[in-house]
Amino acid sequence: MIHELSMPALSSTMETGKIVTWLKNPGDRVEKGENILVVESDKADMDVESFHSGILASILIPAGASAPVGAPIALIAESEAEVAQAQERAKALSAGAPPAAPSPAAPAASPAPAPTPTPQNGSGSQRILASPRAKKLAESLGIDLRTVRGSGPNGRIVAEDVERAAALSAPAVAAPSAPAATPPTPVAIPLGETVPLSTLQAAVVRNMNASLGVPVFHVGYTITTDNLDHLYQQVKPKGVTLTALLVKAVAMTLEKHPLLNASYTEGGIHYKADINIAVAVAMEDGGLITPVLKQANRLDLYEISRRWKDLVERARRKQLQPEEYNSGTFTLSNLGMFGVDRFDAILPPNQGSILAIGASRPTVVATPEKAIAIRSQMQVNLTCDHRVIYGAHAAAFLQDLAQLLEQNVGSLTL
Repeated sequence: MIHELSMPALSSTMETGKIVTWLKNPGDRVEKGENILVVESDKADMDVESFHSGILASILIPAGASAPVGAPIALIAESEAEVAQAQERAKALSAGAPPAAPSPAAPAASPAPAPTPTPQNGSGSQRILASPRAKKLAESLGIDLRTVRGSGPNGRIVAEDVERAAALSAPAVAAPSAPAATPPTPVAIPLGETVPLSTLQAAVVRNMNASLGVPVFHVGYTITTDNLDHLYQQVKPKGVTLTALLVKAVAMTLEKHPLLNASYTEGGIHYKADINIAVAVAMEDGGLITPVLKQANRLDLYEISRRWKDLVERARRKQLQPEEYNSGTFTLSNLGMFGVDRFDAILPPNQGSILAIGASRPTVVATPEKAIAIRSQMQVNLTCDHRVIYGAHAAAFLQDLAQLLEQNVGSLTL
């Protein structure tokens, strides 16, 4: 029997998948449950298992090309005798459908992975598993990929690995008096050219277009952060991040305001059972991803910080599972770390609210005693789905969040 291997749906929003690499070559034996290829979904690279045992007779979609979910990408023959028949069937399938277009940044050849890249030279048959951006960056920096150890799935080399290798090799060519640390090398931008969107960027576009049909409104609030800043300085040496403090504060406030954690559905308002805080993270190769801290209201600050560090590291290596970035019930977007005073965030799909956080700055204010003082203050802007949340609901949420951060911030450590 001949089996078709189809492009899998790795997430509920995935429409098209890009094949990063094939882990098997035509003619190789494949066992059921064995990883056979790596697919780039909306926001992650994921290994794909074979549902059948047999021989990989033909690859229909090469590495670097994309195909719709459910489209055939390879044929597996159960026996040697069926290989020729499968190859004829592959020709018929290829003739009946337009060929998949490879990504301009991807190589035309189908690379096979090496578990650990080795610095051996002269091995023409040894091929290296690396992302298109890593290959382009290595070429511009003069880095031999065979000397780079990959940190991605199956030892795949990503751009960060190349940058790290470039930094390590810099002292060898610098003058003895030069400092060991070197500034990050800027990535060349192809000025004057049109660069196709990456899979991640295309997913962001789809999500943002879907948000255009939602009636939203924005509510702003000024929060004094002197007590929050003081607490942060106390817990920072213990590994607690400011993101963890904000996540914990928002999660605790959402316990009092479940409507802000709800979302609109055709059947009515869906009140979420858990408080899962998503936090926007910019990706180096364009786009953004929102790793999710599940049940954040039930975690202490230290556990939130540990989980957040792990999520961010794996997000930038594109190793998150779909449920780790698409299960958020409320989102934080913090551009304050870049010095941004205020901004409005776009509502993510299937959520009722997103909070945009600006920078905390010393500000001259009038105190309740009618005196003049300097206080650290930050602007926050809440974007809400008006089908679910009204202005009074949003205002009450922001008031309670401000009261927590200004007057009862110590409760975040309990």
